[in-house]
Amino acid sequence: MKYSFLLLFTLCAHLSFAQNFTGNILDIQNNPIENVTIYNLNTGKHTHTNGKGNFILPNAHLNDSVEISRLGFQTQKLVLSGEMLSQSQILTIVEASTSLDQIVLTSKVNTLSSITAVDLQLNPVKSSQEILRKVPGLFIGQHAGGGKAEQIFLRGFDVDHGTDVAISVEGMPVNMVSHAHGQGYADLHFVIPETIQNIDFGKGTYYADKGNFNTAGYVDLRLKDQLNTSSISLEAGQFNTSRLTGMFNLIDENEHSAYVASEIYLTDGPFDAPQNFNRFNVMGRYGYTNANNDKLTLTASHFQSKWDASGQIPQRAVDQGLIGRFGAIDATEGGQTSRSNLSLNHLKNLEHDAVLKTNAYVSNYDFELFSNFTFFLEDPVNGDQIKQHEDRFIAGLQSVYEQRELRVSTATTLDYQAGIGFRYDNVDDVELARTLTRQITLGRLAYGDIDEFNAFAFLNTEFKTGKFTFNPAVRLDYFKFDYYNKLTETYDAQSESKVAFSPKFNTVFSVNRNWQLSLKTGIGFHSNDARVVIANSGEDILPAAYSADLGTIVKPTEKLALNATLWTLFLDQEFVYVGDAGIVEPSGKTRRMGVELGARYQVLDWLYFYADGNYTYARSTEAPDGADYIPLAPKFTSAGGFSVENLKGFSGSLGYRWLGDRAANEDDSITAEGYFVTDFNVNYNWNKWTLGVIVENLFDTQWNETQFATESRLFNEPAAVEEIHFTPGTPFYVRGKITYRF
Repeated sequence: MKYSFLLLFTLCAHLSFAQNFTGNILDIQNNPIENVTIYNLNTGKHTHTNGKGNFILPNAHLNDSVEISRLGFQTQKLVLSGEMLSQSQILTIVEASTSLDQIVLTSKVNTLSSITAVDLQLNPVKSSQEILRKVPGLFIGQHAGGGKAEQIFLRGFDVDHGTDVAISVEGMPVNMVSHAHGQGYADLHFVIPETIQNIDFGKGTYYADKGNFNTAGYVDLRLKDQLNTSSISLEAGQFNTSRLTGMFNLIDENEHSAYVASEIYLTDGPFDAPQNFNRFNVMGRYGYTNANNDKLTLTASHFQSKWDASGQIPQRAVDQGLIGRFGAIDATEGGQTSRSNLSLNHLKNLEHDAVLKTNAYVSNYDFELFSNFTFFLEDPVNGDQIKQHEDRFIAGLQSVYEQRELRVSTATTLDYQAGIGFRYDNVDDVELARTLTRQITLGRLAYGDIDEFNAFAFLNTEFKTGKFTFNPAVRLDYFKFDYYNKLTETYDAQSESKVAFSPKFNTVFSVNRNWQLSLKTGIGFHSNDARVVIANSGEDILPAAYSADLGTIVKPTEKLALNATLWTLFLDQEFVYVGDAGIVEPSGKTRRMGVELGARYQVLDWLYFYADGNYTYARSTEAPDGADYIPLAPKFTSAGGFSVENLKGFSGSLGYRWLGDRAANEDDSITAEGYFVTDFNVNYNWNKWTLGVIVENLFDTQWNETQFATESRLFNEPAAVEEIHFTPGTPFYVRGKITYRF
């Protein structure tokens, strides 16, 4: 009896001390689920599952309440028993409709991306133009017939086509270095919207695994590993628009999966001169998972597009009745482009819950664009049309070793990722030429070959102690630029190189599971065009961006999430290669500061509201007061709306986007007018069929999608005039859609 009592006492004492709660989380098909949050409601300790679905929750006690949650799955709550603490558990979670209450505010540096993932699930992307708009505070504008990469605006930046936002798809970079049209040119039209699973994003310079162009932020698209069903979709509407999409499951087995997706899109657009736009996309994706849960994913895709464009038109031509809002001064603008990609992603599970992730890719890219911004300013006889052209090959590789939950002390754990990689661009026949009606080349302004190499390494660490997470990180980049000028009579090849050192330090304080505070600091950069590097003798190759964020995310209730951020960013001196003119221009140092607010509210299981608002103060630091405005920098922006999901077979959304007036030139004497546009869509599901209606610009608002303060001269005008030149925004535009699933 004495020994029995002693044994029972020892067992109870053992269970009263903190232990690790360990286990493996699977779906109902027995597939491991990654990034499931396991949260101890008593202590505030939390962890996440790895690629094998394994987790270790430290410092757990008998009778602690634990919550298990992941977006798209039913939340579970457990009370820890002695048996649960004494041996590893196998737990199963069940898929459920996406809901805001499935989000737990843990110590992640990039929690906002998880919050807004609900937006995408409840209101999926319906066109390639919508992809980037899913990022709160990011606005886009199209001004070349639908085939050119969109102009991007974020955090007080007129990013042009990607200079200050790093964009990637499954780790493969989209931004083009030293591009014929502009630095960082990011054309996402090779992505089929229906294949997108998630949009990961972050604002600022705080992410060690993001390098070139990550100053205002980054966007990384994640594609579906497999399809729930095969489908065929047909869309048709105004302006001779039609789109045919096919999504076909080829293999759906435990270890193997494969599908193919394709689209063809045709439209003339609302313009007086038809766009004759066509785009073709095809993508195949194969996945293999072995018994160790190692994953291999192979993705191949091809995209090509052709279009005509009306270009940017001067306001005076419309005011004088020379052309209508949808008219053209030079109707022979347009272009063609193509991109073929092959990428491989491999995840290897190692001992001690370590993971090795490798991404490799190759791309072949062609681009040709005809534009006319100044009409008859430079050449009063033939006009000022230009051609920009290039042929490009890209290859790259990145490997990341990841280790989670390393015990530093009884109260502190360490997660870290260490990565190395490279990117190589071989760009042939980069050309800027004067042309006439696309048919005649009048002379070349620039012509040459570019080779650009970027090698990098980074270390990202996260120390978790109590309610704090400290995230020191560092990144090292090496660049080598080579340019061969083909316009000189003698051989002219020049080379420069540079190293960038980018430290970051972020702190997250989790007050509780529904309230997070963060302070982020970091240095980022974007590279300059190789032609700038050579012309400027290697100076200002990698201008740095210094930024800081003070933010909070809070869930007052399980169904309501609010976020607020104060931020500032200082950008170093840089020289910019103006691809439209073949010249180098200094832009000077700039500073930006702003505030961002956001709200998401799951009113009912089927009704979801969202809204974001942003204010930015952006100025040049080297110009006198009154002449220090940054042209086209957004000042006030907002986007929001509501979505309905599965209401007696109906789903849909009503959304708005508002961009306020902003300065179009340095002294704000010319204003780019803002706009408020509302879009609407509704769908009805019946058995295997879905019928839908998509309406852009529901209230037929007259708005300008892109605007520039440009000096131009019309034919027979005696002198040049500087004023707003714009591309008109889409008028009321309705399309019908029918989808069959099988």
